[in-house]
Amino acid sequence: MQNNHDIPVLIGHEGILDGQRWMLREHVILGREDDCDIPIHNRQVSRRHARISITENGVMLEDLQSKNGTHCNGKQIDEPIALVDGDVIHVALAQKFVYLSSDATLPIEFESTSTAKKRGLLYIEKRSHRVWVRNVEVLPPLSASQYQLLETLYENNGDVVNRETLMAAVWGDNSVIAITNQALDALVRRLRSRLAEIDPDHTYIATVRGHGLRIDNPPEQ
Repeated sequence: MQNNHDIPVLIGHEGILDGQRWMLREHVILGREDDCDIPIHNRQVSRRHARISITENGVMLEDLQSKNGTHCNGKQIDEPIALVDGDVIHVALAQKFVYLSSDATLPIEFESTSTAKKRGLLYIEKRSHRVWVRNVEVLPPLSASQYQLLETLYENNGDVVNRETLMAAVWGDNSVIAITNQALDALVRRLRSRLAEIDPDHTYIATVRGHGLRIDNPPEQ
């Protein structure tokens, strides 16, 4: 008998299926029709929208030629892809799911949206690479480099992080020589712009001249 903790899990996150959970023991069809394994009653969702299959090569996500597309971590998929722990799936941008490769760590590491949003004006859910500002999720998701920069500052909890450390975190250990300060400055501007789309009245990324950057993330009132 297979332990439930060893079975992949799909969790509805926001949308009409928020909080619902499915153990992935065999392939499942997601779509608007009632006879789908996971019915999503939204007009943006195609009748048979996407399929998740258990294969020898892993758990695969496939779009079924839907009208509005299937996205994984913010990128629309054109062919089947293998899911990895923490992937965020968007079905027509109408319903979100989080994929977990095992249920074993769920009680410790997976937080509901309502819990996740109360730690500060800005909150990062590292498992799914999702970001909220003042209880509003940053959508479309940040680019990989924007997210890595923000997470590095977030993890340092307000302490100043020097530019060399940030470059290494975003572009790799060899980046200090290859990447210019102008490239980092441009990335910081883009990240600030994304956050300002939601909260134009607060600068979350503060520059400490001569030292580096720090995050300014006051607690939610």
